[in-house]
Amino acid sequence: MPATASAPNPNAPVDWADKRYLLIDDFAGVRQLLRESLRNLGAKHIDQAASGGEAMVLLARTHYDVVLCDYNLGEGKNGQQVLEESRIKHLLLPSSVWLMVSAEKSVESVMGAAEHRPDAYIIKPITEGVLLTRLNRVWTRKQIFRDIDQAFADKDFLRAAKLCDGRIAGDPLHATDLLRMKAAMLLKSGERELACAVYERVLEERDYNWARTGLGKIRMANGEHEAARQMFQSVIAENRFYIDAFDQLAQSYALMGKLEESCDVLEKAAKLSPNSVPRQRSLGLAALKLGNIALAEKAFRKCIDIGEYSILKTADAYLGLARVFGQKNDAREALRLLATVVRDFAGDTLELRAKITEGLVYHESGDYRRARKSGDELELMLAAEKKRPDTPTCLEMATLLFAVGVKEAPVELLCYVARNNHDNMPLLDDVQAVFDHARMGEEGQALIKASRKEAADMMNKGVLLWKTGKVGDAVQWMRVARAALPNNLRILFNSAQIIISQLQQTGYDLALTSEATEVLMHVDRIAPGQLRFAQLMEQLAELSPIGFAPAAGA
Repeated sequence: MPATASAPNPNAPVDWADKRYLLIDDFAGVRQLLRESLRNLGAKHIDQAASGGEAMVLLARTHYDVVLCDYNLGEGKNGQQVLEESRIKHLLLPSSVWLMVSAEKSVESVMGAAEHRPDAYIIKPITEGVLLTRLNRVWTRKQIFRDIDQAFADKDFLRAAKLCDGRIAGDPLHATDLLRMKAAMLLKSGERELACAVYERVLEERDYNWARTGLGKIRMANGEHEAARQMFQSVIAENRFYIDAFDQLAQSYALMGKLEESCDVLEKAAKLSPNSVPRQRSLGLAALKLGNIALAEKAFRKCIDIGEYSILKTADAYLGLARVFGQKNDAREALRLLATVVRDFAGDTLELRAKITEGLVYHESGDYRRARKSGDELELMLAAEKKRPDTPTCLEMATLLFAVGVKEAPVELLCYVARNNHDNMPLLDDVQAVFDHARMGEEGQALIKASRKEAADMMNKGVLLWKTGKVGDAVQWMRVARAALPNNLRILFNSAQIIISQLQQTGYDLALTSEATEVLMHVDRIAPGQLRFAQLMEQLAELSPIGFAPAAGA
């Protein structure tokens, strides 16, 4: 695919007549005023929604060119939640314009909306002149970045970075924005050194907070946690509303083992921008880990409150709050919350996680008989289900099972984790720590060593078949390996690489392309920001027919 494209003429008039519009506001009078303003611009295709729920139905049915959405929409989803769900569900085109409209001027409302990246935030009342000016400005910019945004949506981050390069020299007006996007794409691709060079180039010209924060992220990813911390703190000292720097600073403290400092920063960030479900969840979990029960309860309650109508609504807040009630010796309220989790949340592991939390609640409150009963029930659930949960759940479950006197099931879980992460030494240290806590240190070392060898042998067999020219056999074997070790990054990457090698030899095949894409999307879900992911996605895109891109959103 070409890495360059001509930028649209920013002075060319925009034809507003052929665009599709969606107006989202709970007041009919406001919708009518906006509708008349758009009609005066020549607009013909205008839909309206009086609530967040109604808007989601329309957005799922039609790709709109322009959305004007009020922040406050009465009962149900607010404008921020409509926008976040639209992005997560890929209901917006890369060229779509989203204007957030509100009478709200409070810091928390503006920052909450800004975190979900509307193309503009307009304060009411809106005149026709202001609307036209903002629409023209945003529309022109969106068209300039359209192909880059499409590459981003396809998760072809390296192509997106190359497209930025192709534009920078010929578009000095947007050069800074293009450099910012290029650096972000390189960072997502795992190309830290190249991203670092872009950030440093920008900082030579001007001291942008986003560039310093980007450099801090690279320092942190490279293990330079103290240097990263200093960079994030310097950004905050200059701009106390730069919320991304707070989140990164909290993470840098956590990586340094300074959990109290991390929690303190998260608390400050949550006060600045309190309407973020993920941030309140992180604050609750950090506080719970520290034993700050009052703060954990406050954060989890806030998370549940703001998440009620959000696509980001999380069972973690309910499970965490149940743990809080366990610490307060209120088992009845904890069990009520766990029943809510099982009833209201979908997912293969939710019942399992609720049962783990139940056991922890009983164990922490000193009811060891019921804790053991929960452990026995967990054993039965594990035996009935071949699929294993994610790594944090496996570690938590193994810890509980050991604590209540079960041995065989937690050992199997920890060996499973070790096989799926056979070259992830920090995680293997966590596995060893669980064995050590259960007074199985030496036995645990031997089990981890055997599990690592088993995974390496399985991977090496597929690679050997590939290297000796038996590509078809290698593809088949790596399917077996993926089934046995579904979260082993090395096996997943090598499987995708071997499928691509097959495609290079035999030509494009939709089924094989879809299989490789599915494998890589799984990698991106469990470990985003891998360089090899970006490289293999680019190879897949190059093998695909013109006009076809692998279904990255799958």
